[in-house]
Amino acid sequence: MADTAARRQQWQRWAFGHGYQPAKPHLAERLLREHPPLLDGDPVLACAIGDVATVQAAIAADPTWANTARAGNGMAPLVCATFSALVSLPAFAAGIRTCVDRLLTAGADPNVRWHDPHLPDDPLSALYGAAGRNHDLAITRRLLQAGADPNDNESLYHAALVADTSLVGLLLEAGARVTGSNALFRALDGELPDTLRLMLAQGGDPNEPGPGGCPLLHAIRRRRSPEVIGLLLDAGADPSVRNAHGVSALRFARSLGLDAVAERLLQAGAAPETPSPSDTLLAACARADRAAVQRLLDETPGMIAQLHPAELRLLPELAATGQDEAVRVMVEAGWPIATRGGDIDGSALNWAVFRGNASLARFLLAHGAHYDERHGYNDNVYGTLSFASNAETTPGGDWLACAQALIDAGSPLPETRYAFPEDIETYFCELRRPSH
Repeated sequence: MADTAARRQQWQRWAFGHGYQPAKPHLAERLLREHPPLLDGDPVLACAIGDVATVQAAIAADPTWANTARAGNGMAPLVCATFSALVSLPAFAAGIRTCVDRLLTAGADPNVRWHDPHLPDDPLSALYGAAGRNHDLAITRRLLQAGADPNDNESLYHAALVADTSLVGLLLEAGARVTGSNALFRALDGELPDTLRLMLAQGGDPNEPGPGGCPLLHAIRRRRSPEVIGLLLDAGADPSVRNAHGVSALRFARSLGLDAVAERLLQAGAAPETPSPSDTLLAACARADRAAVQRLLDETPGMIAQLHPAELRLLPELAATGQDEAVRVMVEAGWPIATRGGDIDGSALNWAVFRGNASLARFLLAHGAHYDERHGYNDNVYGTLSFASNAETTPGGDWLACAQALIDAGSPLPETRYAFPEDIETYFCELRRPSH
């Protein structure tokens, strides 16, 4: 019995995800195939696999079931269906969508929410499961038709990075508000001009205040293209805006080596500025122009030591956006390697591990980076490795190789309080065995 309960709990983690850890539908499908009776006795979980007959029978036996029933993890039937990542598998998709339809027809509340035990202060809507987690257009449309509120503080934001604009368009047509949702900023995290165009046309504010400045500054920081910058400017973004340190958008773009973006800002009316020596150095670093960097440092020895702390943060910012060669040039030029910055306020090593970039991690470790470098969540690089490997923060990231890089560089084994995926946990467990 205990084994069955443990298996069911594992299946739920794989089917729905938990906390910041993504669902693994193929593993959920395999576990169910290996143990067919796994979900027996819980008709609510039947919604997650598209078992229409079981769901229909439960509704027929109790007309209130669609609203009152709960799975062992607290999920309502509709939430089970909309959060189920098995909808991405052809064998389950049609059944899950039919279950959603039957539940709504039976009177299920389209705005029902669920408290993920790992995120207790953030109740998650059924719509978020469909639109924000699984990006399922059909279920999203059905929920909206049934009266689901598109302004649930999650769905539009998490749909913003989907390359196909259909999902975002559906939410906007249903009345989702761009301003105040951070969705415009989220769309600028990727190169998504069509999504940006849609959001701006539906009331997105190109000058909306954000934690790191307005959308224009956010787009420059994320190294967006001149096309994306142009869309913001054409929609009314202020080309003369400055960040919290008083640096203009023009100077910021130049310091990141984004000359075409800088030209677009000038065309839009940004006041011309003569680059300072530090601006010239930062731009050469961002372009990974090794010869120019060396020439500038030869001309002005000690120049790096004279930079403002905000300027020094260019190193982790470039590591955060995958500008590996620029990072290498800067480190070899003598940049302070533990400088913190970026969204997680971490060092370049923290960012390399966050992205699962073992090659860059090895380079940084070989040049003096250390596992105990901190980040903004009050932990070290092993904390970054734990979070990133479980959340799979970057497609194609190799966090096992990052773990190996840390150990090969002489880092101690991580404290046992850290949770890792099975492959990394196995690697560390092997190293803890007495024979090692």
